[in-house]
Amino acid sequence: MTDRRDATWFLGGIAFVVVAVVVGVSIGPAGPDWWRVGPELVNRLPLISFDTGVSDAEWAIIWKIRMPRVVLGGLVGGMLSIAGASYQGVFRNPLVDPYLLGAAAGAGLGATLALTIGRGVTSTWPIDPVPTAAFLFAVGSVLVTYTVGAAFGGDRSGVTLVLAGVAVVSFTSAVQTFILQRNLDVFREVFRWITGSLASASWADVRLVLPYAVVSAVVLLVHRRHLDVFRVGGDEAATLGIDVARTRLIIVVAATLGTAAVVSVSGLIGFVGLIVPHIVRIVAGAGHRRLLPLSLMAGAGFLILADVPGRMLSNPAETPIGVVTAFLGAPFFIFLLRSRRFGA
Repeated sequence: MTDRRDATWFLGGIAFVVVAVVVGVSIGPAGPDWWRVGPELVNRLPLISFDTGVSDAEWAIIWKIRMPRVVLGGLVGGMLSIAGASYQGVFRNPLVDPYLLGAAAGAGLGATLALTIGRGVTSTWPIDPVPTAAFLFAVGSVLVTYTVGAAFGGDRSGVTLVLAGVAVVSFTSAVQTFILQRNLDVFREVFRWITGSLASASWADVRLVLPYAVVSAVVLLVHRRHLDVFRVGGDEAATLGIDVARTRLIIVVAATLGTAAVVSVSGLIGFVGLIVPHIVRIVAGAGHRRLLPLSLMAGAGFLILADVPGRMLSNPAETPIGVVTAFLGAPFFIFLLRSRRFGA
């Protein structure tokens, strides 16, 4: 009965992602009528051919502009959600998110440095310096957090790691503010990056992020049963034969690498890793066997759909997707505090 129920949830999650993808590629300021896109996607499947009225130029808009944006949005949303659920489980704290240990602050500092130092010469770099710097600084910030936390017992207590993360976030944010005060000409670019955007998404971004997201998600899914054991406490988990420090390190590293990779190309998109796992818990239960894969799928569909209003609200300009998720996430966060239905 449990297996059948799990299969039902997973099929529902897949259906949600498929619907989100179709909606995401159907809506935009240019291109074919929205109701033609779904049939055209079916028409592009092998062994199927019929006339949908979509021209080659309109299909180019769908495939080269809308589809990579949707796919990247799914990767970013899914990765942030499964990372958030994993962080909440490993630290036994329902209010933490993927940016807990300084990944967001580090990425923001890296992007700020790249935009400041590399302005005007970006085209001469062999690789795009902004996502590269954002990724390296995000990973570096979490490494510093873990090193500092472990030096004071964080390998035994998640609380120490959280406090070390607060210190690292404060320091990197201060450095970023210091740099921006002296380089106000790049403030607009930094602000655009910090608020998050998928507007410039391309298949190259998808190829860049995909390996990190896949490896990170697989590692986290493999350890989902360990996260259930963590719910009873570190000492109890150790008595059951789990190497608590090693397992926590593996989960944190996997979640951090995936988070750093996706935010390096999308910017900082808040609340996804917080609200999506909680919605899944409320609807489907708190067991990580079901929570992690459903969070992965729900997060992907959620961010794809959240990106749609941003394209249309300020046409021809765009509302940053981070603003949209904040509008949705802040009231839900208040609801969580009020209801206390955490279930972590």
